[in-house]
Order: sequence, then C-alpha cells, then structure tokens
Amino acid sequence: MKKLSAIVLLVVLSVSLNAQTIVGKWKTIDDETGKPKSIVEIYQKGNEYYGKIIKLFRDPSEPQDPACEKCEDDRKGKKIIGMEIIRKMKKNGNEYEDGTILDPKKGKVYDCKIWLEGSTLKVRGYIAFLYRTQTWQSYKE
Repeated sequence: MKKLSAIVLLVVLSVSLNAQTIVGKWKTIDDETGKPKSIVEIYQKGNEYYGKIIKLFRDPSEPQDPACEKCEDDRKGKKIIGMEIIRKMKKNGNEYEDGTILDPKKGKVYDCKIWLEGSTLKVRGYIAFLYRTQTWQSYKE
C-alpha cells in the first residue's frame, strides 16, 4: 500500500510540475536596484508567448505614462503601458526561448530565454554570450 501511495504521489507531482506555466501576471524586479519596475502580463497566442506591460511603478517626480522614445522598431514613440515587450517565445521543454524582449528604458531588443524556478520567473535577455537575468515574482491583484 505504501508503494502505491508513493507512486500516486509521484504521478500527481509530475503532472502539477508540468502544468506550471509562465502565463499570468508578473512583478518585474530591477536587477540593478532591486526595486519593482512594472507588472507584465504574459499570454499565449497559438504556440507562442507574448508579454505586455500593464502597470509601471514610478516615482511621483517621473512621468507616469511615458512613451518609448529610444525604441527603434514599431514601438518607437508608443506608450510603455500596454506595450508588448516579450515577443514570439516558444516552449521548449521547461524553458521558453527563440523570442525577444525589449528594454523600454534603453530601447534595445534582446534575444530572450525564460524559465520557472519554483514560484519565480527567470527572464534572461542576451546578445551572443553577454546576458542579464532578472527574477520576476508572481503577481496577484
């Protein structure tokens, strides 16, 4: 009976681990300051994953709804709130890759890789072998 219980527990755990998804709302944390920057909503379109900024955490002295003036693509001059910053991510095992992420502050687009670590999301933007990784936290309103 103990063996059967252990097997059932393993099956339940493996199903719940495989059911984890990046879809949802995430609080972005600045890897340089440690402060919250925004809320990003990640969603699925077909077999790809996208993310848009739905809220910014700004100091009162900063513009509350700025535009991306440094962007160089179709997002140039567009409002950051509502902006799609993650594009065309594809699930590959436990990771999401082959897409891009935009840093609206710098206006730069980077290759991107995303994976779950427990209840946090690891988001890595990179060019060749140079990269930065942020830890995003699950966000509930």
